[in-house]
Amino acid sequence: MAYLPVFYLTKRHPSAILLLVQLMGMLLYPFLEETQAGLVAFNAFGVTVLALTTRMVKRTPGLTWISVTLATVIIALLVLQTFFGMNHLLPWSSGLEAIFYFYAAGSLIAYMMEDLRATTDELFAAGATFTLLAWGFTHLFMLIQLLQPGAYGAAINPQEMRTWTELNYLSFALLSSTGIGDVIPLTPHARAVASVEMFVGLLYLAGVVARLIGLTMQSHLDDTPKS
Repeated sequence: MAYLPVFYLTKRHPSAILLLVQLMGMLLYPFLEETQAGLVAFNAFGVTVLALTTRMVKRTPGLTWISVTLATVIIALLVLQTFFGMNHLLPWSSGLEAIFYFYAAGSLIAYMMEDLRATTDELFAAGATFTLLAWGFTHLFMLIQLLQPGAYGAAINPQEMRTWTELNYLSFALLSSTGIGDVIPLTPHARAVASVEMFVGLLYLAGVVARLIGLTMQSHLDDTPKS
């Protein structure tokens, strides 16, 4: 049946599904965040990512009840904002989403570091973890902006509030150390968090990713027939 390969991939490599959904979200968000209908779809997609992330945490040393509790509260806040116009809850949902994604990223890192071999799913988890960290900082940036308007500027419409897509772009630029680009932190608090993200990105690439690459190369060497 046509859906069996997808089901098999989901069971065997859930990190790959999580990574794929995250990347799809980044491509779809710019089309969704400008209208009310798009906002509903935006939040629905966010719930999907939360559900997939919670499922992924079950495979890690992380405590599932923590991720489930956070996800439940976040979903409730998103429902109140979407259907009842309670936008004053946005700082709370942004802050909790940042905590949720950081906890999920930490759980995946523990999952990747718990043994001395690099599986295919762990390699996918490396990409998913990087994205989770970027999303966590994005929500943290959103929280800072809500509490401190004008915390972020940009080359286009510099006085306006930055969108989730713009802050996500900034987050990936900082975490990968590729440069800040045209979205920049302006206040001391925003710059402090940006500095922390750059530091976290360097540690992740130098520690976790480099370790997985080393284990993968060692595995290939061990499998090479001796002459």
